[in-house]
Amino acid sequence: MAGKKFRSGFVAIVGSPNVGKSTLMNHLIGQKIAITSGKPQTTRNQIRTIYTSDEGQIIFLDTPGIHKAKNKLGEYMDDVALETLTEADLVLWLVEPSDFSGEGERYIAGKLKTTGKPVILVMNKIDTVDKKDLPGFMDRYRRLYPFDEIIPVSALRSVNTDSVLEEIFRRLPEGPKYFDEEEVTDQTMRQIASEMIREKALRCLKDEVPHGIAVQILSMKERQRTAPQKNPEKVYEDPDTIWDIEAAIITEKDSHKGIIIGKGGAMLKRIGTGARLAIEEMLGAQVSLKLFVKVRRDWRDNPSLLRNLGYDPSQLK
Repeated sequence: MAGKKFRSGFVAIVGSPNVGKSTLMNHLIGQKIAITSGKPQTTRNQIRTIYTSDEGQIIFLDTPGIHKAKNKLGEYMDDVALETLTEADLVLWLVEPSDFSGEGERYIAGKLKTTGKPVILVMNKIDTVDKKDLPGFMDRYRRLYPFDEIIPVSALRSVNTDSVLEEIFRRLPEGPKYFDEEEVTDQTMRQIASEMIREKALRCLKDEVPHGIAVQILSMKERQRTAPQKNPEKVYEDPDTIWDIEAAIITEKDSHKGIIIGKGGAMLKRIGTGARLAIEEMLGAQVSLKLFVKVRRDWRDNPSLLRNLGYDPSQLK
């Protein structure tokens, strides 16, 4: 009897801002790649991650939250999300069970209808509502779009997430293994390090600052250790290597620069310490991280600065 056919394909994860797209993707691949926070518009670029099993290979395409853009960065983020739909074999539309505002959902539904791709509705954060209310929420979405399947989950608490993988493999075509089994993302270490710094800033700073920040890696160099490790209690996978990283946190206002640095540099040190520990875990080696803060007024509406920071509309098809 012939073995099971190997299935593979590209799966776009779309939805409004802050519904848990990155959290779900990180959980499904079993490793943190995309940064997360409690603030909307955390994801700004498409992030590809790879899940490989004996059954097949899924290339997840995490996208920025689809929203009404207020600046050129917002327009770029929307373009990224909508462009991703054309690349996908299947779409996961993530929603919250208590968040049916109407206009935003109809906008996303309209875009999905133009693709002709199969769509699975993933109703995330079901742990935040009463179970008896779930059927009603599902019915509202069924009236909005002819979904191939609706799956209630809690990505944060790992509830019913295995069903998402099962339904994806049921619908993916037979195909090749696009990436080696060891690969989990096409993001470079430089890109991931930049995002880890931005995540720590998002988590540490007040609400009025994070939307106006970006992170630029100025240099990232590997060198061999020439002296014994100062902190022998901490064991690294690669104890003979040190990474020297310099990065700038970009903000739009002088007043925000002061908030990011903090009294006596305390906030910047807090962000740097958290980011350094996260990057060390990723690299398996000691990291020397130097952070700077630069003011670039209205960078979110400046095409040249957007390109320099990695948000380049010309790279979209």
